[in-house]
Amino acid sequence: MKKDCLSLKDLNRDEILSLIDKASDIKNRLKNGEDYKPLNGAILGMIFEKSSTRTRLSFESGMKRLGGDAIFLSSRDIQLGRGETIEDSARVISRYVDIIMIRTFEHSRIINFAQYSSVPVINALTDLLHPCQVLSDLMTIKEHFGKLDNLKIAFIGDGNNMANSWIYAAAILGLHLSVATPVDLSPSGVVVKEAMEIAQKTSAKIELTQIPYEAAVNADVIYTDVWASMGQEEQTLKKHSLLKHYQVNRELVKDANRDYIFMHCLPAHRQEEVAADIIDSEHSVVWDEAENRTYAQLAVIMKLLGRD
Repeated sequence: MKKDCLSLKDLNRDEILSLIDKASDIKNRLKNGEDYKPLNGAILGMIFEKSSTRTRLSFESGMKRLGGDAIFLSSRDIQLGRGETIEDSARVISRYVDIIMIRTFEHSRIINFAQYSSVPVINALTDLLHPCQVLSDLMTIKEHFGKLDNLKIAFIGDGNNMANSWIYAAAILGLHLSVATPVDLSPSGVVVKEAMEIAQKTSAKIELTQIPYEAAVNADVIYTDVWASMGQEEQTLKKHSLLKHYQVNRELVKDANRDYIFMHCLPAHRQEEVAADIIDSEHSVVWDEAENRTYAQLAVIMKLLGRD
């Protein structure tokens, strides 16, 4: 039966940890110069209804490094949404490639596409969730601390797709996550409800607060994202007004753990959601985090294609 990766909720704890270990193995092999081509002959279709620097580069270069290939399809290149239904597009595109990644808007679009695709589908970002990013984040945290357990992770800012994905990850893995957002920009209520039910079984500690300092105190990881994501430009003024006290700066992090790391999925707007002297400091691991997108996504592709 075909499997997809549309949400971290599709995975259990062991599967997530296995993907992180596989991503690290892929990274080590490539860094050591091994002739490692497990994706030889595989073709990835990349559908971009939202543009991205890191998503395209990490998927496309990753496929080529492991012997596969990738075909880039922007909204200008295909009929999806321009007269051809999602269902028909899925049926057709999946006849030409072995696996598909989609970066789009409403989450319902990717669910609908996956239902009619005959090959695995990967969520490379929707307005609701960004599972590939969080997998690379988890990989980066484990690289830095050597573990995921017994750490406090603070997410500060907009309760967007990154916050939602982190809430699922924390619930499934049994992590301690504190999310600080304005009440009007809270994470998805559906995601929170489902995650809290999962957390009862995994002993995860998920805290929701409107006070950034409460999240940051004693944190090992401090995470933020842009205040207005792509496609939300009309909300920029409102969001900046609501989030002006949520900037990650030296005052906010002063009571985080001394060896805390700063994370951001990028692109970053310095002096908005994060002060320049934080993202450019010795605490920042954002460049490692960005690089690790390649390896985390390759681990997902290999798993879905049965080449792991």
